[in-house]
Amino acid sequence: MVIEPRMRGFICTTAHPAGCAESVRRQVDAVKRAGPFPGPKRVLVLGASTGYGLASRIAAAFGCGAETVGVFYERAGDARRTATAGWYNSAAFEAEAAKAGLGAWSLNGDAFSDDLKDQAVDLVRERLGRVDLVVYSLASPRRTHPRTGETLSSVLKPIGRSYTSRTVDFHSGVVSDVTIEPATEEEIRQTVAVMGGEDWALWIDRLLAEGLLAPGATTVAYSYVGPALTHAIYREGTIGRAKDDLEATAHALARRLARIGGKAFVSVNKALVTQASSAIPVVPLYISLLYKAMKAAGTHEGCIEQMRRLFAERLYGGSLGLDEKGRIRVDDLEMRPEIQAEVDKLWPTVDTGNLAALTDIAGYRAEFHHLFGFGYDNVDYAADVDPAVPIPSLGEAAP
Repeated sequence: MVIEPRMRGFICTTAHPAGCAESVRRQVDAVKRAGPFPGPKRVLVLGASTGYGLASRIAAAFGCGAETVGVFYERAGDARRTATAGWYNSAAFEAEAAKAGLGAWSLNGDAFSDDLKDQAVDLVRERLGRVDLVVYSLASPRRTHPRTGETLSSVLKPIGRSYTSRTVDFHSGVVSDVTIEPATEEEIRQTVAVMGGEDWALWIDRLLAEGLLAPGATTVAYSYVGPALTHAIYREGTIGRAKDDLEATAHALARRLARIGGKAFVSVNKALVTQASSAIPVVPLYISLLYKAMKAAGTHEGCIEQMRRLFAERLYGGSLGLDEKGRIRVDDLEMRPEIQAEVDKLWPTVDTGNLAALTDIAGYRAEFHHLFGFGYDNVDYAADVDPAVPIPSLGEAAP
């Protein structure tokens, strides 16, 4: 099969196995170039197949030699269709780990379910014994609650009143205004239930009860704050309400983990091109301006640089750098006053005609294509490739 990108809105419905493998290799190489660091040796990553979760798994494995268990929910490929990018990423990660002699095992399924937690408990006990670090990086639009059976959906909406701002269709380059109506109380409730901290707490409580957290174990979940111009749709909107819940959960988990000398943190990370961030109105235009400013300043980081810095310089070295709410801030370079001043200066002046000159929309598009394994100059996209790539530790490919 010759695989080409097929776009539908803010997602790509195809993925390229060789391109995804190249993406993983480049992240592995970035960690190796930066050098080893003291850190966890047995790591469980929940949401391990893309973005910050994948980068966390790579940083732990190739930065400090950790054995890892990764949990994700992806679709395998077959003769008629490609797998999801996360499937190919995970297959590539396991291949790289095998070459390096690192233990790596994966689980594919609904991480919100009790059944998947049962499988993870068994796998961690069998392969790792106990874990030093649990990374919670799940991102899903829906969750079926394991106790009530209710299927809950998240929404990207402001709270209290409608919101109008500028956005960009990053495929066409058209800059326009967008108005989003406010969320209902029910939509807020469901968004918090999907994207808040309840499931993180269920995972940690289960691992504690099973005796699978090593003394001094750490758990970290990921969040975002961002600048004032995105607050109405993000931090003060439904997602922000869910992130507030996530951060409150971190404090509760820290109290529960204290009895084993453990810790729980939320890390506030930089805005980056991910499948999730591409779906949020306003954010693609902000990221395009941000990238321009940070690249000019020489401070731009991708997912892998962020996670390597989080682990090597914050969680396991140097200072945690906690803010007034007890959060780790690795968005510090993004939020520098001079960077935000540059974004603020250009924000009201950007239009369709000057988009390419004032922003890094080209870099945004390139990173978006990279998410799905496309756009690498050393990959032969005209070649016939087999879309049915196995993930070795899963055995027979899941549907």
